[in-house]
Order: sequence, then C-alpha cells, then structure tokens
Amino acid sequence: MAREGDYFTRLVDPDRLREYLAAELGSVDDDAYAVDHHQEGHSNETLFVRWGERDLVIRRPPPGETASSAHDVLREYRVMDALQATDVPLAPTILACEDHDVLGSDFYVMERVEGDVLRDSEPERFVVPEHREGIGTQLVDTLSTIHAVDPDSVGLGEFGYPDGFTERQVRRWSEQLTWAFSRTTEEREVPVLYDVMSWLTDNVPEEYPHTLVHGDYKLDNVMYAPGTPPKINAVFDWELSTLGDPRTDVGWMLSYWRDADDPEPEVPDLTTTFMEHPEYPTRRELVSRWEDATGFEYEHDRFYRALAVYKLAALGEMFFRRYLEGNSDDDLYPQMETQVPALGERAMRIVEGDEPL
Repeated sequence: MAREGDYFTRLVDPDRLREYLAAELGSVDDDAYAVDHHQEGHSNETLFVRWGERDLVIRRPPPGETASSAHDVLREYRVMDALQATDVPLAPTILACEDHDVLGSDFYVMERVEGDVLRDSEPERFVVPEHREGIGTQLVDTLSTIHAVDPDSVGLGEFGYPDGFTERQVRRWSEQLTWAFSRTTEEREVPVLYDVMSWLTDNVPEEYPHTLVHGDYKLDNVMYAPGTPPKINAVFDWELSTLGDPRTDVGWMLSYWRDADDPEPEVPDLTTTFMEHPEYPTRRELVSRWEDATGFEYEHDRFYRALAVYKLAALGEMFFRRYLEGNSDDDLYPQMETQVPALGERAMRIVEGDEPL
C-alpha cells in the first residue's frame, strides 16, 4: 500500500492517517486507500493519497529540526484557501490539521490537479514557437495576477507587514543561513556568502510596491493544464507567501529562467535549461511583460537577483545541514557541500555586474 523505508515511516503512519481522513471525509474500502511519497520536491514533503474515487495531496514539513518559519504548511494552506475565488489558479483546498498525533506535524490536504510540471523537458505538445512563447508568458502573467490581488478583499489584509519587508528578507535569510552554518562549517566554510550578506544589507531598496507575494515563484512551482495552448492551472508551494515586495518574486523567477548564453548551472538538479532555446522569451522580455501588466518598474535588478541566489544558497545550506543530521533521504542534499559555494560565487558575480540581466 505504501512505499517502504525508514524515512517514509517518519513521514506518515498510514493507519493513523486513514483514521483521520475517515473521520473528516467518510470511510473507504481497504483497496481504495493508498499512500505514496512524492519525491520531486526538496523542501516540504508531499504525499499522494488515493481515497476512494478521490486523488488527494498532503503537504507536511520534513521530519527533524528545521529553521524557524521555513516550513509553515498551515500558512501555505491559509493563503491558498483565501485565494480560491480569485483568478489565481490553484488546487482546491480541503482540510488543515494541527493535531500532531496524526502525522507528527501540521499538515494540510488538497485535491490533486492533473497536468505537467515542467522540470527536465518541455511536453511534446508545446514544441512549436507560439507554445514555447506561451510557457513564458503564462508564467509571468500568472505572477502578475498574484501581484494584482487585493489582500483585504480575500481576508489577507493582515497576512504580513509590507513595510520593512525587503530588509527583513535579507535578515531572515541571513539568520537561516547562520542556523545552517552552525553545523555545516564543521565540514567546510563558504566565506563569499558573508560578503554577499554584507552587500545585501547595505543595498536594500528603501521604496518598493506593496502586494501579495508568493515567495517561491518559479517554473516548476506551477502546473500547465493538459492540451494547448499552454495554460497554468495551479500554483504550488505557498509556504513563504506574505504581503511584501513583488520585485523579490520577479528576482526569484529570473534566477531560475535561463537565457541562451548563460554559464553552466551551479545546481544542475534544480535547473531547467530547455528555455535556452531562442523561441522562448528572454529574462528581459519577461520583465517587460511584468512591468506592462502591473504598472510597476523592476528597479534595483542586481539587488533582487543577488538576493534570490543568496536565498537559494541559504536553502541549499539548510539542505546540507539536514543531510549531515540524518534528517533527509534526498540525494540532492549532500551535493550542497560544493554547490552552495558555487551559488555564493554566482551571487557575487551578479553583485559585481558580471552576470547582467
């Protein structure tokens, strides 16, 4: 019924989960219940559940100690639930649970949505110029839709504190990097990240728009519906969403979107490269479309892209710490020993203007 293994048993007790779902959704027959661990993600954990005729998804934090606020799945549920009636494409939300007797952590349940998450390759149905263009325009248009949400109208007016948001981003990610370093420096040090930390601290933009932000917006956190033309039918991974600076979302999206002449990726396992084809829009074209849709200007590019790569390095260092402490079976995590220093060098290239938009 479920994938075997010590790590899987730390994620879920299928019997306890079944009791909970039966109480909330009604009972199903033994052969109509199954739980599997979806291993594509590298942060919060995802479980696929067959419950009678329904296909469900459960999101929960990884087991073991995590950095403060890094895996807040109930926050993720709150914003997804609030946005259900907006134009933002989302999987339907079902349940949120704070009872740690069920899975040992907070978790939530949503309906499973069908489509393609584009990671390693483009679907064959999209391999024509207009659909390749559409993959990029759908990505940036959906981000613009998120930034256009009126937080007060959906009950998210108190979801965050946009004043001082960008400065807090630098401080919070520096704290999480420091949390990871408190263990990982026993293996090796990454001095360039302290230089990036100092530059970001000294160059925080004083003014920026205030909107809902996703916090982890990139190509493989959206799903494209079956069929053509490309259309996004779900945005995932809202755990870092809040009210803040939309340019941080743009910088993060751009840090993953590749142009044809880009250097080799620092983290190949987290890097999609097919958009290097000339039929895809460039980063500059994505920025122009976002500016046209939102009416905002994408200023301070070096800061926002350097911050994005710095955050990715901090995530990688947290992954490395969890690997060293035995709290993950993800093959990516040990690679961070060398890939985080490479990300630090990339962030510094952006700071110094050697990797322009």
